[in-house]
Amino acid sequence: MLKFTTTAHKIIAIVSLLVLSSVQFFLLYNTYELKNDHYYLSEIEIIKTGYYASIRNDKIMPGGQKIVDRFVYGNMPELERLHRADTAGFRQLKQRVCDSIFEALRKANNIDSLLNSIIKKNGLNRRLEYALLVSSIDIAFESNRYVNLYNKQETNDHIDKAIQTPSGILIGGTLQDISPRNQAGFLSVSSPADHTYGASFGLHVDILNRRLTVLRLMMPTFLLSLLSILSVVLIFFITFRNWLRQKKLSEMKSDFINSITHEFHTPLAAIIVANKTMQNEKIISNKESILPLTEVVQRQSERLRVLISQVLEITTMNKIPLQKEEHSIHHLLEEILLDYRLKLSGTNAHFNLHKHAAHDKVPLDKFWFTTIFLNIFDNAIKYNNREEKEITVTTMEDRKGVTITVKDNGIGMTPEIRKHVFEKFYRNMKNNHGQVKGLGLGLFYVKQAVDAHGWKIELDSKEEEGSEFIISIPF
Repeated sequence: MLKFTTTAHKIIAIVSLLVLSSVQFFLLYNTYELKNDHYYLSEIEIIKTGYYASIRNDKIMPGGQKIVDRFVYGNMPELERLHRADTAGFRQLKQRVCDSIFEALRKANNIDSLLNSIIKKNGLNRRLEYALLVSSIDIAFESNRYVNLYNKQETNDHIDKAIQTPSGILIGGTLQDISPRNQAGFLSVSSPADHTYGASFGLHVDILNRRLTVLRLMMPTFLLSLLSILSVVLIFFITFRNWLRQKKLSEMKSDFINSITHEFHTPLAAIIVANKTMQNEKIISNKESILPLTEVVQRQSERLRVLISQVLEITTMNKIPLQKEEHSIHHLLEEILLDYRLKLSGTNAHFNLHKHAAHDKVPLDKFWFTTIFLNIFDNAIKYNNREEKEITVTTMEDRKGVTITVKDNGIGMTPEIRKHVFEKFYRNMKNNHGQVKGLGLGLFYVKQAVDAHGWKIELDSKEEEGSEFIISIPF
């Protein structure tokens, strides 16, 4: 239930974050567009005045009318003849004439010097870029009856494609973003006389890197938006983490009785079996047989006492307090196996102990050492569906220390299970089918106790072949 709930909350959180980010992006984008549309270049009026003054008796740019006159009037008779007699020839000639006009205008372009003069005269300090565009040229063979020579909306195969733009023919400049907001002037000049022409042209001026300038102006808005998103993510993360902690704590409290049953089952079962054995008349009559049984009761009663005093600390598992004393590993394992055999008396479970370590005395906490192996044995028995259950404990020694292995013939584990087997509350539900009871705490306790001692534990397991726990105890 916890896994499903946390997964659902994570999905909701991710979706919410995406929605919030999308809304923020939409608002920022619209704010940028609004600011970009309303960002007014204050100097544009000064430039417009200077530009209009320079072409008061001219066209397109200072000296531009002379260039256009030369090509238009020089080709006027032939254009008129072809217009009346040969439509295809007229189309080709008008494009060649326009191409010559535009090429001459580009060579004679003097808008750079004009802008520099305006900037210097008026003390402007902005870095500007411009685009001088011709959008149409029309010719009139008769008064007020104009025939198109060039129009930006038509396909012009005989005009240099490098200078054709959707806004018209680029005579000069490097400005790419052509829009009404950076238009410094636009004129349509014509004459009512016969054999004349008209032209539409405009000058666009803007600051260099307008987008970066607008983005800089919006930087406080960007930072505030980013900070708000990060704050929401941080608050959610803290809240979600605290919620997980509280949920785990709540579940641990609600399952407290089950936890006690899980940990107290082994000593209680051993005491019960020992007590029933001592009630046997043959045992009562033989005092020498009673002594080992009373030692079992004493050991398990002491374990119950320690469990009762430490059960809350086991649940929180912040840090295990150790009371280390030097003990014989072989002696402790014999005691643990004796008690566990009593618990499983009457079952087909067989325990083998192979003592190959020559030096088996190490400092350890007896209580937690016992906890380690009881939980490993529990795991080996619970996850074993064979009729004959085999558990083999082996001690070995090398230069570094003592190694204890516990091998069983159980159902084994997949690589995915091995990754999580030492996690708190983790249980293998795939192969369990609800038959094995517990909270998934046994191997978690094992790992905590091994780590507290400064030892290492490794797991080697394959499905249907059993598992082997390897505990390394350095000298």
